[in-house]
Amino acid sequence: MERFFKSGPGWRLGWNAITESGAQGAIAPIYHGLVGSDEWAIELTGDEFRDFSRLAIQLKNTMIQMETELMDQEKITCVAETDLLWLEADGYPQSYSLHIILQQGRRGEGSWSPEAVSELLQALETLTIF
Repeated sequence: MERFFKSGPGWRLGWNAITESGAQGAIAPIYHGLVGSDEWAIELTGDEFRDFSRLAIQLKNTMIQMETELMDQEKITCVAETDLLWLEADGYPQSYSLHIILQQGRRGEGSWSPEAVSELLQALETLTIF
């Protein structure tokens, strides 16, 4: 998949791997990905987007595994990071928010509500760019 944009209540994802043609040949964009909500958006490099996708799915799986370890109504915070970004899941295993912080370059941060996270993760899991 070379280009897509998906969105839902409280979340947005975008990917554009297509190069543009300029007077001096093909121009590859620096930022291939986009993550955001209704109020904010951050463009990501390809490596940042791949890290985001991998870590978000990793945190989802961790939260699922932790559900059997926690008492009812017990909250948990899980963090995953690479050199490029930091991602945190915070809440109940079945309903949690995500918070992202870019750690290099231009920096940036944002978060998704528990209501948006489920659809965001479903959309990430359907992508085939990785």
